Amino acid sequence: MMLELLEIKTKRLSIDKDAAIVDWIDRVAPSMTYDEFFTKYLIPNKPCIFNTKITENWSCRRQWNDDNAPDFDVLDLLFGNCVVPVADCNKKYYNSQQKDDMRMSDYLNYWMDYTRSNSSNSMSLLYLKDWHCPRLFPNAPMYNVPQYFASDWLNEYYISNPSLNDDYRFVYMGPNGTWTPLHADVFGSYSWSANIVGKKRWLLFPPHQEDFLRDINGQLIYDATSDELNDYKKYRAYDKRALKCIDVIQNQGEIIFVPSGWHHQVWNLEDSISINHNWINGCNIVDVWRGLKKELSLVMKEVTDCQDMNNWAEQCQLILKSTYGMDYYLFFDFIVFIAKRRLNMILKKEKVISFNKYEFGVNHCLFDLDAIRLILIDFINDAEEKSIYDLICERKQGHKLLNKIVLLLQTYNSEDQPTIIKNIDVQSEDEM
Repeated sequence: MMLELLEIKTKRLSIDKDAAIVDWIDRVAPSMTYDEFFTKYLIPNKPCIFNTKITENWSCRRQWNDDNAPDFDVLDLLFGNCVVPVADCNKKYYNSQQKDDMRMSDYLNYWMDYTRSNSSNSMSLLYLKDWHCPRLFPNAPMYNVPQYFASDWLNEYYISNPSLNDDYRFVYMGPNGTWTPLHADVFGSYSWSANIVGKKRWLLFPPHQEDFLRDINGQLIYDATSDELNDYKKYRAYDKRALKCIDVIQNQGEIIFVPSGWHHQVWNLEDSISINHNWINGCNIVDVWRGLKKELSLVMKEVTDCQDMNNWAEQCQLILKSTYGMDYYLFFDFIVFIAKRRLNMILKKEKVISFNKYEFGVNHCLFDLDAIRLILIDFINDAEEKSIYDLICERKQGHKLLNKIVLLLQTYNSEDQPTIIKNIDVQSEDEM
């Protein structure tokens, strides 16, 4: 199978982002080049919506869609025996919605009954969400990841490590009126969401605008359209005139790109099915790392009174993993995995293949390695400051990997690259 080469012009990550608040969303065509998207949207962290041409050849758009409505018979035939996660949109659970598991066939029967009842208020409002359908059905033809979202370290890592039994590729489906409360995506990741059936309304808040929506205890409001915000005693930071927000309709067949750290709230305006990926790459890894670092500091502060106990640092990592979904061990393993693949591409000409369709060019791999270099420097400093570096990197793997990357990047900035590069060795896994 012929792979599509994805290449970019820049080799270096600039961490100086434009401080101006983006309060509009571009509608773009999939004729845009990969490098254009990388430069105009990924690096500056700006949202956009791709028109329907981007999904027109997806098999799920034909199979799951029956005259602009879900094809319940096909969905039941394909997935009826699956157990799926379902949220009750009318039941708040902390700052999210109460979740339970259902058989897909039972959920589809509920959905048809709900539609026949004209969205009766007497029935529960159930939303199937965060279902790992692509992982559970890897051979079922559904969709092709568009080139723009192919630099996806998160799913590259999880797909290559099936023992972790996880990934960040999801299917959402539910009746008109189902919704997702205000939130930012996991780990500060990007997300893209493709409407297969139906229409959605999105409220998008640029980074730091969510601070207007926090109560006096720092808690984010559950529903950004709630009249509760007008309670000045509770929401003192709320200022309707100063708050910047994008309110946009996403139509059937369109894909929305949600940047890193953008809070959002979403409603299904019709019976809807969507495919969603969360993803991390060299453009937002700095933000992801900062989020993780901040989270560990909060955990350590929270349990500081137990600091004298044995294995306190390990306990902090366990708490971090259970509350945040990632700890320093997993993050470091993730970074090492991505770095080794990019190093092997440049030094050994081993292709870095994404979603069985794309391969990354030399500049792209250099860009990724430069981003990892920045992260590793701060990761090592932070871990040493917190006295946990030896816990995470028993054999100084962080320093060894950083030295390899720095040496490689220096050779690409010199004129005698080929001579020097031959002398760099990607050492065995137990050394990194």
